[in-house]
Amino acid sequence: MNADPVTTDPLAPLGALPGVPDAVAAVRAAVDGVHGHRVMRRRSPEVAAEAALRGARASAALDGADWALEEIRRRSDFGADAEAATVGAALRLTGEAGQALSVWRASPSRVLARLHLLAAGGASGGGQAPAVGRPRLAGEAVDEPTLDGLAALGVPLPDPGEVAARLDALSGLVVSGTRAPALVLAAVVHGELLALRPFTSHNGLVARAAQRIVLVSSGLDPKAVTPAEVGHAEAGRVAYLAALAGYATGTPEGVAGWITHCGRAAELGARETVAVCEALQRGA
Repeated sequence: MNADPVTTDPLAPLGALPGVPDAVAAVRAAVDGVHGHRVMRRRSPEVAAEAALRGARASAALDGADWALEEIRRRSDFGADAEAATVGAALRLTGEAGQALSVWRASPSRVLARLHLLAAGGASGGGQAPAVGRPRLAGEAVDEPTLDGLAALGVPLPDPGEVAARLDALSGLVVSGTRAPALVLAAVVHGELLALRPFTSHNGLVARAAQRIVLVSSGLDPKAVTPAEVGHAEAGRVAYLAALAGYATGTPEGVAGWITHCGRAAELGARETVAVCEALQRGA
């Protein structure tokens, strides 16, 4: 008797939700359009570096540090103030994403801990053991103003017990693999981390870096030239959190809305990189 595919692969049915197949196809076409650009044949490392920079800038912008690219290129010190620290954290996480690919499929929890450690920069408080590189414990609050609006949208902060259980389940999905399209897995990883807010800070940056890792490690975007963070920033924080609130309801409509929102973000990221390729082709 065959195993129930819904039981063995709970993400697979999400690929058939209304609007999701079209979103998957659109993202695939957008990524193929970038990879097929003639500039990619000769200058793919340069394109990937620029895509990473723009992705980091966009992720920082969603966390309240909306800096111009020129300012980020110019700066060498990213610890002078809170906004600079956010930009620096986004840059570190984007750089780490490429290094984490070999570990992600075997131990996603280890990668998430490393991402938070890098984002938080080893910060500690109150003389206590730093709440860095591990999920929050009972009594530890989340200090992340850009996600404060989630509670008002009906996404309460889960308690540490629920966080631990859902992180274990998420890690199990990554390790066991799925037949679901890469976009679906990336959206679920991203959505779970935002909804859970497992760390005391920097959950948004970590969630977006994890989405990047999934898109690359899955083979959808092996050259890391589709910065979905750019699309999320372009859509804006209000739409971003509203889509996440839909995901957190767990309804088919809400989950499909979040996946398609992530798909549109990836499309916009691919469009950004095509523009980079065109500029390089013109000699800009």
